[in-house]
Amino acid sequence: MLRSAKSALLRASAELAYICPVSTVRLVPQSRRYPPLNRPFSTSPCLSKKKRKSLWLQLAEGQTMDGDMETILAPLRLAVKEQGDLVRQLKQDGAPDVDVTKAVAELKARKRNLEAKELSLQPKDDIVDRVKMEDTLKRRFFYDQAFAIYGGVSGLFDFGPVGCALKNNILQVWRQHFIQEEQILEVECTMLTPEPVLKTSGHVEKFADYMVKDVKNGECFRADHLLKAHLQKLMSDKKCTAEKKAEMEGVITQMDNYTQQELTDLFVKYNVKSPTTGNDLTPPISFNLMFQTSIGPGGNMPGYLRPETAQGIFLNFKRLLEFNQGKLPFAAAQIGNSFRNEISPRSGLIRVREFTMAEIEHFVDPNEKVHPKFSDVADLDIMLYSSKAQTSGQSAQTMKLGDAVEQGVINNSVLGYFIGRIYLYLTKVGVAKDKLRFRQHMDNEMAHYACDCWDAETKTSYGWIEIVGCADRSCYDLKCHSRATKVPLVATKLLKEPKVVNVVQFEPNKAAIGKVYKKDAKIAMEYLSVCDECFITEQEQLLNETGEFTIETEGKTFKLTKDMVSVKRFQQTLHVEEVVPNVIEPSFGIGRIMYTIFEHTFQIREGDEQRTYFSFPATVAPYKCSVLPLSPNQEFVPFVRELSEAMTRNGVSYKVDDSSGSIGRRYARTDEIGVAFGITIDFDTVNKQPHTATLRDRDSMRQIRAEVSELPEIIRDLANGTMSWKEVESKYPIFEGQETGKKSAVEE
Repeated sequence: MLRSAKSALLRASAELAYICPVSTVRLVPQSRRYPPLNRPFSTSPCLSKKKRKSLWLQLAEGQTMDGDMETILAPLRLAVKEQGDLVRQLKQDGAPDVDVTKAVAELKARKRNLEAKELSLQPKDDIVDRVKMEDTLKRRFFYDQAFAIYGGVSGLFDFGPVGCALKNNILQVWRQHFIQEEQILEVECTMLTPEPVLKTSGHVEKFADYMVKDVKNGECFRADHLLKAHLQKLMSDKKCTAEKKAEMEGVITQMDNYTQQELTDLFVKYNVKSPTTGNDLTPPISFNLMFQTSIGPGGNMPGYLRPETAQGIFLNFKRLLEFNQGKLPFAAAQIGNSFRNEISPRSGLIRVREFTMAEIEHFVDPNEKVHPKFSDVADLDIMLYSSKAQTSGQSAQTMKLGDAVEQGVINNSVLGYFIGRIYLYLTKVGVAKDKLRFRQHMDNEMAHYACDCWDAETKTSYGWIEIVGCADRSCYDLKCHSRATKVPLVATKLLKEPKVVNVVQFEPNKAAIGKVYKKDAKIAMEYLSVCDECFITEQEQLLNETGEFTIETEGKTFKLTKDMVSVKRFQQTLHVEEVVPNVIEPSFGIGRIMYTIFEHTFQIREGDEQRTYFSFPATVAPYKCSVLPLSPNQEFVPFVRELSEAMTRNGVSYKVDDSSGSIGRRYARTDEIGVAFGITIDFDTVNKQPHTATLRDRDSMRQIRAEVSELPEIIRDLANGTMSWKEVESKYPIFEGQETGKKSAVEE
């Protein structure tokens, strides 16, 4: 399913906004891909030390950051507003598409400049040490590049024990938060998809980027990325004239809108070569981002690895509706891997070739888009970046969800409800509230069938990245598949009172169609019988203007003329109404959520730059608890065994570290992989009655002492969120130090 909103598993298109010219890269236009994902690169490394120092010097001298920022950003905000006003005016005046497209591209460029400048002015403490964090992730095998001993394959990653545990916990919380609490129907569909399905959804035709190849060694590059980087390199040359620089800036601004031939001409004009070898390049060619295969040994059934998980849900709509006793609304969900053959995968888990998605399709009557539980989230204060704010050069604003729906900022309460639920989920699993916003797609970003689209975006060292897309997709997907298969994907509802409706349908001339298409005529007429009003109206216009239109079904093409088909309109009294549901679709990119959590929870111990740790919420921590015997003496073994068995019974994941290192070093090791709590079995545990042990909180490093038999249940409650560490400290004595030592234990 093509997404104007998704980015993620998600569907991403946004451009990297940069201040460093050499690093500039554009991601794909959503007309050919999935929804935009704003990924401006962290600009702080591009600022000279002198410039950074002067900014912080100003702050030290008493100037407020907000005041300085607004002074700097004011002209950029004005530039965005002026261009946004121009775009609106052009649309109102019915200007030619080429002029509107050019103005929109300029608006997007100005938006990128504004956001890049905002990010460059962010507080220094707000920027994570990505090098140190990624070193920790790889050293402790959260994840690493796949097939590393063979040199690795970019865009493919293997998760290690800690990464697997974290990912599974994130998914488990997702299931509990959405599937269990919302009574959503979960399905698991095959990853292999026959070509006709993806032809219907539009992926075969449009899911592509332009690519160029090194003519000698075959190395591939994204055409738009390479052209942009080449132009920026030319612009950075001191010999580049102001006129030439302005010309190239214009080319970069319009990069999203070039056709294949226009890109070819630009590669020739600017003499673009391979950046690695200097060799000539082939002209740009369209490259479909899906992994193609054939199903079965004969090779007669072409197929693809799915580019998203949603299609399986749409195809099973009829069965799911039956399972739900034929009633709307209902929702279905699927968790699974999807595949996109990215030309230039980058940025770790953010842009990969195989990734895990969790998607929900909420089917609702288009005339009843009111969620009964919206009041549960209406009072949430959420940072919203509306399309109006974006085109006016304003910043994101914190609003109550109830106000946003009431004022029409968010289209309806069903969409608003899911935005609230997404917010609660993301903050529960470790996304920082102050680095989370919901950005609304502008009109030019949304597909023609979409009513409203919002992306949950998080601020990282790469800038704002999309991690969840939430779109009101109307009834587009169900209608497409219904038309292609001639299976009505509709729900029915009994009307309280009969109503008269206008009916529009094709009226085929069987004799005329049969004369031309013989035995295939039946296929064409079956197709015409299930077409919806919107499609019929579009084809009627073609029929009136050109005298014919074309349909494709079951691998055959039919050209129908006025003598073969006409359009019939009449009124009908209905007692039962057929409804093609609208779809609200939240789509989660699990890898991107994981990466955000890594950045938002990565910490460095105060006073010790070498001690790093991840402050994962206990709910998703890879291991809830570590068990650390202070000594290898046999007296400690029964307590380790007792705790291990009790924690297993309580469903608490744990890790025993009985190595010979000091207790401080072992704490540091478990902190580094985000273990939430630590039980230390010391000599007081062995020597004193009742047997007690210490429980340590990772983030505060504070400890309490409690009986060994109580600890597993305490950790279970902490991990489930039913008890806080503050409550634990109020109930149990703070640990100051053990009273007995090694000598006492040996003597006894």
